Amino acid sequence: MPPDPRTTLLRHFLAALAYRTQKAVRGAPAGYADLRVTANARTPHELVWHMTGLMGYVVVLFRGGTWRPDRLDTFDAELARFHAKLDEVAELLGSEPFPDDLTPERLLQGPLADAMTHAGQLALLRRCAHDPVPPENFLLADIDPANLGPDQPPPRAPKEGWHPDQPPPSPGRPLR
Repeated sequence: MPPDPRTTLLRHFLAALAYRTQKAVRGAPAGYADLRVTANARTPHELVWHMTGLMGYVVVLFRGGTWRPDRLDTFDAELARFHAKLDEVAELLGSEPFPDDLTPERLLQGPLADAMTHAGQLALLRRCAHDPVPPENFLLADIDPANLGPDQPPPRAPKEGWHPDQPPPSPGRPLR
């Protein structure tokens, strides 16, 4: 039986999440992982910890039980665990049926979309750290559903002529 196209799309989404997370943290300045912009905002380290928890929640939705990850001591360790959980979720999507009360659409609108929101927050926090992430055309990004690890490719279509001192481009303008 051919794979469910919805599951294929979710696996691609996980790969896009891995890519965008690494784009946001790659080459981050010292101190970035612990940057707290206000008292009640998560640091980048805490965001990745939460993203790991969201992927663990997906595993619990499929297998039951509970999973509350302890915060790891280093940002790099937290990132590695996050990518390992992405792999685990992808394996579930390819090998186990969805529970009766869960659909691919609900999985996307819940924990997966939540995690992608946090990947965007990681990028925003880079700008707050005075080290913005260069824009790129994500339509052309080299997203590979088989690659959910931290070793993501560089941008294929970065904005030419971009410089970190420039403000973000206005919406709707092509990045080429």
